[in-house]
Amino acid sequence: MPHDSSPAPEPVALTLSVPPRPARGLTEDLVRPISSDPGVEVLDLALDDVAVAEFLVRIVHGDNGFVARTADGARALAGIAATVAALIGDDIPAALATPDLDFLRGLRPPAIEALRAVLLAIETGDVESVTAALAVLEP
Repeated sequence: MPHDSSPAPEPVALTLSVPPRPARGLTEDLVRPISSDPGVEVLDLALDDVAVAEFLVRIVHGDNGFVARTADGARALAGIAATVAALIGDDIPAALATPDLDFLRGLRPPAIEALRAVLLAIETGDVESVTAALAVLEP
């Protein structure tokens, strides 16, 4: 019996939706040149650790993200670690002093998205060197 001679099956209901956005990496498109107006609050990572910690405690519980600025790759790495620490209620000064690279590399996509919803960008005058310093976070 040919396939086309059978009665037509009942229609099947399908839900059409936009496919989920692919997960982005921890540092993917994070570093950019300094902008004249980032449109959100700016954290100068050259501030002392207490000031950075106070800023992070306040901003992670708000509705808006922030842009961090630094000329130093190590301080950018510390800023990422401190932001994660603030999000999970961990020790921010300890994260600034000694970022846990293994922990940061092990973050799952939902945790990375939570971080990236708060830390919108790292702005710097030296995109190449700061990006190179953050390469230790990529798997």
